[in-house]
Amino acid sequence: MTNDTTHTGTVRAPGATLHYQLRGHGPTLLIGQSGEGDADRTVDLVARLANTHTVVTYDRRGLSRSRLDDPSRGATLAEHADDAALLLATVASGPAAMLGCSLGAVIGLHLAVRHPGRIHTLIAHEPVAPRLLPAAERARHEHELADLQRLYARSGLAAALPEIARVLGIDTSGRDTEPGLTPQPINDLRHTNFDYFIRHDFTAVLDDTLDAAALAATPTRIVPAVGRTTPEGVFDRRCAYALADALGTDVVELPGGHNGNTSHPSAYATSLRDLLAPAHATTAR
Repeated sequence: MTNDTTHTGTVRAPGATLHYQLRGHGPTLLIGQSGEGDADRTVDLVARLANTHTVVTYDRRGLSRSRLDDPSRGATLAEHADDAALLLATVASGPAAMLGCSLGAVIGLHLAVRHPGRIHTLIAHEPVAPRLLPAAERARHEHELADLQRLYARSGLAAALPEIARVLGIDTSGRDTEPGLTPQPINDLRHTNFDYFIRHDFTAVLDDTLDAAALAATPTRIVPAVGRTTPEGVFDRRCAYALADALGTDVVELPGGHNGNTSHPSAYATSLRDLLAPAHATTAR
């Protein structure tokens, strides 16, 4: 395998067929994408990691090329984690590292609890996990997510996207980015993926069953992370700090904001390599 060749495949999971992509050489690194992102969402980041890692990306069930047996049915976060475990069992010979971004970070937390030993390290960037927060704060942010679902159902994506960005602290100006990024227009495919994400994956977050206490017992090294420019006070950043408190560890700042993995792929790749270096990993928990 060369680092400039992408290999694709599918794996059969209960209720779905999952599309995945492999690129690069070296230790396995799975990327759990944020939001409506499919296997191609982090193409610039993958290109910058492929000389040191075998990078695995995939379309979550319900998105792009990952087909559902029942398209009307959503998935729980536990089912998403089972998908990730099955994928890693298919493509990796041993425990892998994982970068989980936003929703992908919550899937990674479930993966660490449900499938001990499948991932040795999880970099959990701004997990959308209200269950990590104190009860009153959790309820407030769950209401925010439910309100966003209702706004989308009532007024469509054009109305919902700015509010989603506000709630998650996403900079939509496009000014704070590295040069030469691959364009990611909101085309028909992304419209379809956003529809599934808002209608079904928001519900999965609202119905989440994550056992926060179990995270401290998992053998996975969990690294809570935030974007350097993500505004303080937004709930995904607060979730990362709550996760760090639960684990008795520190929060790591990564380049860019909530979507630093796509806006600052070169600097982000450098930070990831440092976090995943063996010498650095031995200092964990």
